[in-house]
Amino acid sequence: MRRILSMLGLFCIISLHAQNLRELFVAMPDSLSPLLTAINRADFGDFLDSNMKAEVKNRFDRPSEMLRMTDDYLLLRMSSASTVEMKLLPATDSTNVICVVHTYKAPVPDSKVSFYDTQWMKLPTETFLRLPQEEDFYMQSDSLGKAGELKELRMHADMCLSEASLSEQSDSLKFVYTTPSYMDEKIAERIRPFLKPSGVCFLWMDGKFTEISN
Repeated sequence: MRRILSMLGLFCIISLHAQNLRELFVAMPDSLSPLLTAINRADFGDFLDSNMKAEVKNRFDRPSEMLRMTDDYLLLRMSSASTVEMKLLPATDSTNVICVVHTYKAPVPDSKVSFYDTQWMKLPTETFLRLPQEEDFYMQSDSLGKAGELKELRMHADMCLSEASLSEQSDSLKFVYTTPSYMDEKIAERIRPFLKPSGVCFLWMDGKFTEISN
């Protein structure tokens, strides 16, 4: 009981002053982290500080593992079918924004990108990112024949799935088109040459993600 009360007091202090991602992660509301308790989130850092495997039992009594955590980046394997990435990004000279990427594999990876302020209030995604549309993943073709072939192939893609990933080393965000992974393999093999090899890439500039050529 004493440890729990001490931890609760620590969380209150952290929530008021947290600015690095490790502290912000601990101070995250339980409503945004339904599988992990506040003590779970604090334990990840303790395990990493002790050079131990940063794994806890989540609310479903299944393992969740923190794979990487720094002052501005973290990668968490929430379950065998989901991961969470976070990046702390500068919005202005004095304020930061938290970018959160949830990726679900069911079985094809698909990601959801969200943004929060440092009090964990949700912010409009469109303020910081224009999410890529399906056509953004395809290269432009100068050949009418190739354009016709692509139009035919895209009729087999009845949904747009993409996997997003943040970078630990830079303030960048990358999307890879994963729809072909659930399609018939012969169709997928024909459609892949039309896709941009590096996916759709964004760089954080002037308080928002801007698409960069690749």
